[in-house]
Amino acid sequence: MTINVGTGTGATMRRRIGVVLAAAGAMAVVQAGLAPVAHAAGVQEKQWYLDAMQIPKIWKVSTGKGIKVAVVDTGVDASTTSLRGQVLPGKTLVDAPGDENKDDNGHGTTAAEMIAGTGKGGTLKGVAPDAKILPFRAGVEGIKDMKRGTLGGREEAVRAAADSEANIIYIAFNAAPGAQMEDALKYASSKGKLLIAGAGDDGNNGNSMSKIYPASHPNVATVASTGKTDSVSKFSSYGDSISLAAPGEQLPAWCDAKRARYCADASGTGYSAAITSGAAALVWAKHPDWTANQVLRVLLETAGRSEGKKNTVSKYIGYGAVRPRMNLLEGEGDPGARDTHPLTGKKVRISAPDFEDRKPSQANETDTPRKAKMADSASNDGKSLVLPLVGVGAGVVILVGCGFAVVRLRRN
Repeated sequence: MTINVGTGTGATMRRRIGVVLAAAGAMAVVQAGLAPVAHAAGVQEKQWYLDAMQIPKIWKVSTGKGIKVAVVDTGVDASTTSLRGQVLPGKTLVDAPGDENKDDNGHGTTAAEMIAGTGKGGTLKGVAPDAKILPFRAGVEGIKDMKRGTLGGREEAVRAAADSEANIIYIAFNAAPGAQMEDALKYASSKGKLLIAGAGDDGNNGNSMSKIYPASHPNVATVASTGKTDSVSKFSSYGDSISLAAPGEQLPAWCDAKRARYCADASGTGYSAAITSGAAALVWAKHPDWTANQVLRVLLETAGRSEGKKNTVSKYIGYGAVRPRMNLLEGEGDPGARDTHPLTGKKVRISAPDFEDRKPSQANETDTPRKAKMADSASNDGKSLVLPLVGVGAGVVILVGCGFAVVRLRRN
């Protein structure tokens, strides 16, 4: 390209050069597909769950500093504006091109940003913006050119995350139970890690949650999805292993592997689990001497649910909507025993309960309250959010088991 600066004075020439270079720079940005306007247009405004969970208020007390979260997913692109300086070395366990920082579809990167994104430049702001991410790339749907099949590296990724410095392990995949995955999850729990996974997204199409790991593993905190109206998402899988619920609809997420722009309509229980992982990081950072058992126990004990029959657990939202503010802003929640898992009531060890060693939920869907609450205190400036439960498939209100027991009875 030829730039004609004319024959004017030196000052005039400098002005002309500046104008031309500015125009060329703007053209380059557009041609490169960076679309900075997509960020500035208000991606964070679309993170409706931050205000709903009162996360900005919580940041005055805890930002997740000192906590590390392993993201077992499609990989994490550490070069995004939101994640620069947030990602520590991890590992790739799948036989496919690239390392743990290669993300072929953006899911792992979005999850990492939801957990610990800085929000710089109008990008996604994480629930725990001072936490750190350790990416572990496993055989998850969306990875290109895998040579070992769809399950490549999954068990190895969980074990590698267990051996890392991570406090929390976020797991994006679900698969049929097997001895190797069973051992990997038990091993991770025995290493003092808090395991968090989504329930699955086929609640209105087969609902296979009871047949998949890690969603149905007794030592895993399994998270269901809710939407803007605080109703359980129709796609959210359900069953006796649900522990908590968190936002999972109409969320901003990377549209594709190019990381050119965010889309505003992403959904899935994997994102609900990411938000829950960030919430756990906030609580753990405030109480660094707690164990994973104590952090999870407090999250369960302070979850949003209506008053009603005790010792019941809903198969749609578990103990209710995750509410870290109840501990961090209002001081609620008893951490309890350091070495007893709150979902099983047993000492955490390699010989944890087997997949079949679980009793049915004690919830009675005919005489328990219909609502669970996500933000119901005076600290919410009077904007109480009620979480009615919509039945999967039938589209009707589901009655919710809402009492809390420190040990989940169905997992004894």
